[in-house]
Amino acid sequence: MTEHNDPRTAPTAPPAFPVDAPLFSRAAWARILPFGAYIFFIILGDMLERTGMSRADLRWLYPVQIAVVALLLGVNWRSYHELRAPLPGLKQLLLALLVGVLVLVLWVNLDAPWMTVGSSPGYDPRTNGELDWLLILIRIAGAALVVPVMEELFWRSFVMRWVDAADFEALAPARVGIKGFLVSVVLFGFEHNLWLAGIVAGVAYSLLYMRHRNLWSAVIAHAVTNGLLGVWVVATGSWAFW
Repeated sequence: MTEHNDPRTAPTAPPAFPVDAPLFSRAAWARILPFGAYIFFIILGDMLERTGMSRADLRWLYPVQIAVVALLLGVNWRSYHELRAPLPGLKQLLLALLVGVLVLVLWVNLDAPWMTVGSSPGYDPRTNGELDWLLILIRIAGAALVVPVMEELFWRSFVMRWVDAADFEALAPARVGIKGFLVSVVLFGFEHNLWLAGIVAGVAYSLLYMRHRNLWSAVIAHAVTNGLLGVWVVATGSWAFW
């Protein structure tokens, strides 16, 4: 004889998200807004160029972009609990530096046509054929000091963990699943014109974060890559890599 359960009394599984819960928490927005502002200025620059503004005229949009992102990071700094952790120890720091250099070497070599998507207008800091050192210094400082903090907070601290857990701050980096890892790495890769180099960089920074359980390791490696890339770009005149 088959036993039938009364559906009115049968227990129901709790929903994945409470019906009245917002999609993103305050901690999530603190990581989304600086990244969103950064992307907004990229889109704005593209739109202004389509209206007829020259790339030379748009170069000064970058300092504004970096200033806005830095301001948003400062306003939300108290929400970045992982950045209150002490800096990595000597061995971890050396590994982060090594990873940053390795990613740079791969980045400037993974530029075959099939490894790229779209085209990059680059950033040419020359004025009348002469290097504008103020633009160069702002570009390198922004890429090495602001962008790594902004992107690592968004891609590693937030996206990679949020894919696996809505309460992403409660998920230890070492416990990130394959889904969160792959989604964040692939999206990070295609954020860049050099998508394969971006994926490689995303894998490297993510593994550092997961292994060291310290976001500063990923930030430092990212900063080394971006800073040295800026020096290489200026030294070689390879403006397309900017």
